[in-house]
Amino acid sequence: MKPVLFILGLAICSLSCNQTRKGNEDTSNYDIITEKSYVVREVKPATGDPETDSILQRKQVLTSYLERKGFVRHVAAKEILMFRRNNRQEVVIDLPAPATAAAANVIIIFDPMKNPLFINLKKDTTQVEHYINM
Repeated sequence: MKPVLFILGLAICSLSCNQTRKGNEDTSNYDIITEKSYVVREVKPATGDPETDSILQRKQVLTSYLERKGFVRHVAAKEILMFRRNNRQEVVIDLPAPATAAAANVIIIFDPMKNPLFINLKKDTTQVEHYINM
């Protein structure tokens, strides 16, 4: 019986220690997102390039669609995003410096009941519709 109590004690200590560590985590460098939204970067678009123009046009179509579906625009204020779900799970995403037009115009949608979704700007709204309806 003693080994069972020892294991149970370790499990309880492990849970309480992890909760304490989690509570003391510094999130000041994170852009914390908790609401139903879509995240974009504040980027001045360089037009003239056909590929960039195409990406900007798709971005406009998708952001308009998301707003009609009740998603709020959120401009990324920091390089690290933390999405907090309703069940207290957190998803951290590091946004590296964009190297391409697609990376500079990335859209991440988030519903607090789900994990975040990176939108592929080379596809239509099917991926977004699936995310919204699941």
